Amino acid sequence: METLHVTADADALSSRAAQLISIGRVGAARPLLAAARALAPPSAEFTLICARLALASGACEEALEELDHGIETAPSHAGLRKCRADVRQRAGDLDGAARDAAEAVVLDPADPEAKAILGAVMLDLGYAADAAACLADALAAAPSNLDYRQAFARALEKAGDVDAALSALTDGIAQSPASVTMRNAAILLCIRRRDFNRAVRLGEEARSLGIADACTFGMQGHALSSLGQHDQAGIAYQDALKLGPDDTYVRHLVMSSGLMSDSQRAPESYVRTVFDGYADRFEVHLIQLGYRIPSAIRTVLETHPKIVTGVPIGPVLDLGCGTGLVALAIGDLPLGPFTGIDLSPRMLAHARAKQLYGTLREGDIISDLASHEQRWPLIIAADVLCYFGAIEELLGLVHQRLEPNGWFVFTVEEIQPDHDGVVPGNGNWALQRQGRYVHAEHYIYEAVCNAGFRILRMDRPVIRQEAGADVPGFLLVIERVRHDG
Repeated sequence: METLHVTADADALSSRAAQLISIGRVGAARPLLAAARALAPPSAEFTLICARLALASGACEEALEELDHGIETAPSHAGLRKCRADVRQRAGDLDGAARDAAEAVVLDPADPEAKAILGAVMLDLGYAADAAACLADALAAAPSNLDYRQAFARALEKAGDVDAALSALTDGIAQSPASVTMRNAAILLCIRRRDFNRAVRLGEEARSLGIADACTFGMQGHALSSLGQHDQAGIAYQDALKLGPDDTYVRHLVMSSGLMSDSQRAPESYVRTVFDGYADRFEVHLIQLGYRIPSAIRTVLETHPKIVTGVPIGPVLDLGCGTGLVALAIGDLPLGPFTGIDLSPRMLAHARAKQLYGTLREGDIISDLASHEQRWPLIIAADVLCYFGAIEELLGLVHQRLEPNGWFVFTVEEIQPDHDGVVPGNGNWALQRQGRYVHAEHYIYEAVCNAGFRILRMDRPVIRQEAGADVPGFLLVIERVRHDG
């Protein structure tokens, strides 16, 4: 009888510790588990609680040690395998996580959680179709589980079946209309597939249900802006800002929504204000978005006839130089000295700290090109023409400032039809979200040729990612014709 009484006390201590862990009171749970361990031999359930405690403390290795020992003692316990799969996945041991999850499925084939864990690991390993199959089984067994449904949709999307992914999410919304995460996942997927009308409808449904979420409103504004409905986008962004008043990105979106859709370029005051506020996180944010234009520009400059033969080129003019990312990417080539121009004094401060520029000037690039008569063998504009709709004036000024056979290397974002095949804007260019313009290939070609340039190279790089989707664009190398003007 004495032993039974002690064991009951150990169970009570373990149960109370589990409750404390679930509400985040890790420090209070630890002595209870230590006392329980001293009172009775550990069980599989006790091991799971200890592993949860270690995870809550950020100690993955400690959790693995607990689980390794527990599985040695109880190798047929599916719960221990599931938990170790989760810990291994967090630790980056995906192969080990897959083995444990698969073993858990074998041990308990009717357990949807085991199949969901295996599906999540398979997705991380890049086996999207296998992941979707596992998650489909998990969802069939637990159709009301929203986490399984969202994971299933992610797997379908990764497997290339975007329509099925969206259908899975909309079915989930029908089951749980108030689920903000499910609705936001569906809106984001609509934006990725450029189905902006449907994204707007999902956002409006959220409003009608009384859902107030900054992310929902922000994405609704994103979709409205992509449709050219900038006034309505501004309302959505303002609502998002009310719910997230300290979000600098939403503030940026509110500012950009105030631009006129027929404006031929972004106002100087807007560009300066945006990038002054953005300067300190600019480079980190671009890296997160997979920004790859500086390295792409380096690649094309390495083909310049002078650089190929080791002849230096300079001086070099960097229009809209920002924090100096392009100069950083090409600074070891036989180029320079560099002159950078930018509207934002805070961006220029970051460029100055890199000590790559001989001269840095604060100002509008149109005004600077018009007022300085120096000619250049190379002018660069990385991710700058996206703040211009009509580009004829800029190209004309660049032509005047290039030496004969001088190169102008620049990027633009490509205009894209939406899911219904509608091309936004005037057919040549359109104002999109975040105050950026996108351009049509035929317009770029005509504007470049009419300005007196010859196109030497026109690449189609992915400029960055936005909402998890690629942003396509053009990287052009154009040459000022020697005999022209």
